[in-house]
Order: sequence, then structure tokens, then C-alpha cells
Amino acid sequence: MDSLKDPHNKPYKGRYVGTLVADFHRTLLTGGIFLYPADMTDPQKPAGKLRLLYEAAPLAFVAKQAGGRASTGTEDILHVQPTQLHQRVPLIIGSAEDVATVEDYIQRED
Repeated sequence: MDSLKDPHNKPYKGRYVGTLVADFHRTLLTGGIFLYPADMTDPQKPAGKLRLLYEAAPLAFVAKQAGGRASTGTEDILHVQPTQLHQRVPLIIGSAEDVATVEDYIQRED
């Protein structure tokens, strides 16, 4: 599928270190996108795993300053109004173009 290729027409590669900061740092340096979406198959995690106030929002701010974006899949992370201290959200973060592409896929599934 050509829509899942990087700007150089090469397929994206998967890489997951397991630490949010290290994975996001690599995304900042080399481009691409980091995904930690909600798990709709697990009733324990319908809202995602990462905390809005001290994981997702701070990295979304950094991404925006670098010219990128961060989203829940349906809403910009920086526009999410917190309702509780440890509120969890899905996180899609990276280049603005890649985040928009993932949002399009998510919205097609609904």
C-alpha cells in the first residue's frame, strides 16, 4: 500500500524500545511517527495507557515546537481538557502529515 510509505517511497519500519522518551527522541531525530493507540479490545484500557498531563501533553508541546503534531486519533492532544489528574489518553505523535494520515485511517474505521 503506497500510502504507508515514507516521503522517500520506502515502507516504514517498526521499532519499539519500550520507553516513551527514547522512542519519541528517535522519532524527533529520524522522522516518522510513534503510536500508542487505545486498545478497544481490552475493556480495561479503552482510553489508552499514557497519562495526559505528564506524558502526552508535554511531548505534544515539544512535537509542536519541532513542526509536528500529537493526537488522540480524533483530537489534538493539546486541546484535550483534563478531567482528572491521572487521565489516560491514546497518543499518536510525529510529523503533522503522518499524524493526519493515521487520523484518517482511524476515522474510516468508525
